[in-house]
Amino acid sequence: MNPTPDARQYAPATDRNRQYILEVLQQTLPDRGTVLEIASGTGEHAVYFAPRLKPLQWLPSDPDPTRRASIAAWGDTMPSENLQPPIALDASEPVWTVETHPPDSLQNVPISAIVNINMIHISPWSACLGLMAGASRILPSGGILYLYGPYKRGGEHTAPSNESFDISLRSQNPEWGVRDLDEVIAVARERDLQFVKTVEMPANNLSVVFQRK
Repeated sequence: MNPTPDARQYAPATDRNRQYILEVLQQTLPDRGTVLEIASGTGEHAVYFAPRLKPLQWLPSDPDPTRRASIAAWGDTMPSENLQPPIALDASEPVWTVETHPPDSLQNVPISAIVNINMIHISPWSACLGLMAGASRILPSGGILYLYGPYKRGGEHTAPSNESFDISLRSQNPEWGVRDLDEVIAVARERDLQFVKTVEMPANNLSVVFQRK
């Protein structure tokens, strides 16, 4: 893959949330290993987090080849020695490509954490189920799963803006929508992922942290 900077895509929310997310990651992620980012999107988070989270390695992924081209282009524009090339990965698949065809970098620096930002509400519920199953298979004991996005709490939206967002998502695809945090925690528990904490974030979002038993 030889992308040009023209392949870069932009997500305006990234500039608004990246520093807040980074602060939580700095307090949450392990000191060593590789962080597998699921659904890296444009790649803007990856190029921002990687140099600020050394010596952790950062491995971005996305199922969309256009997104992977954007991630690679951002990596070329803002390189960091601990930022790995993006890989193809669909969280809803029963077995992930990172398991069947792991990058060479994982031989010496195995995955110790998984980060997933703004995915499970813009994807079918099967993606959340697959994410939890994959995290259970891949993470070592004590490994961290970090999620970020909007959630219902106790079956209720936490803000009118989240309710409007939920309606908008479901109008685009009935399988999408803001998820109930209790349901997400329940699925994680079934996969031996222990709920650790939530952190209130700007714009009515949450950071949600799990740890592999």
